[in-house]
Amino acid sequence: MGVTVVIPCLNEEYYITDCLDSIIYNGFPLNDLEILVVDGGSSDNTLPIIVEYRLRYPFIKLIENKKRKTPYALNLGIQQASFETVLIAGAHAIYPKGYLNDLYEKLAHPDIDVIGGAIETKLKIDSPKTRAIQFVLTHRFGVGNSIFRIGATDLQKVDTVPFGLYKKELFQKVGMYNEALIRNHDMELSRRILAAGYSIWLDPTLNVTYFARESYLALAKNQYGNGFWNVKTLRITKRFSSLSLRHYIPLIFVLSILIPLMAGIFIHFLFYFFALISLVSYFSAIGLIAFKNLHKVNPIHLIGSFLILHFSYGLGSLMGFFSICNSNK
Repeated sequence: MGVTVVIPCLNEEYYITDCLDSIIYNGFPLNDLEILVVDGGSSDNTLPIIVEYRLRYPFIKLIENKKRKTPYALNLGIQQASFETVLIAGAHAIYPKGYLNDLYEKLAHPDIDVIGGAIETKLKIDSPKTRAIQFVLTHRFGVGNSIFRIGATDLQKVDTVPFGLYKKELFQKVGMYNEALIRNHDMELSRRILAAGYSIWLDPTLNVTYFARESYLALAKNQYGNGFWNVKTLRITKRFSSLSLRHYIPLIFVLSILIPLMAGIFIHFLFYFFALISLVSYFSAIGLIAFKNLHKVNPIHLIGSFLILHFSYGLGSLMGFFSICNSNK
């Protein structure tokens, strides 16, 4: 019996204390717990905080991540894990009481190979703008059919989970995280796990607190990077199935506007009509969502948050294609 918790980390001084406390005081037997913090060279107060925790809790270990990339950090932690079950954790998250015990008990079932909880997106700073950002990151129109974000009621099979508990032997069978993928390494691994005939489960009764981006700029950068790396993931893995359909929708949306606009310039102005249809449909949808949720969020901030999320994501994917085309020249 035992769990190794792997936490990739870089400049997390504002989050690492809450994260570690939520794991240490989770209720899991400390003699059967190991926490591996894999740091990519933090320059803030993160390392002194971890060193202080190590002095109090000998089961916490600090590992240097010289390559500073998340998938490399995860592989280092898995390779050095002392126990046969591994929790892939995140420094930005707070884990609910009993999370480790519940997942560990369920993982003992022969039909479950990976299991994790849902994400409950919360805010460090509460304002009309941050509440709107929080809303779009938990709404189906914002994040698609990502069950662990939009919620569920029953234990169920899914295509991926955040902060999952894995049987360590699974990595020996399907391989480790793809270190060429700065993002989407978790989704790509999940695809390989499913393709090999193993199962991934979500327990929606376990809600991990995750802190959302709290500015439009941070949201735009994050979503742009997600879109960009979606395309890079296709190039690196050479498999369209490495991602889900929801990952391509923002690109399709952006192209539904850009292509008719370009055609209107070079072919015929009537093509502008198709771009107009796409825009009217989009604004009608987010306008309806805003109207239905006037009691929850500011409609202007809500519309702005949806626009930033979708356009940043779609443009990131488009630029990813351009980068691939340039690299092929």
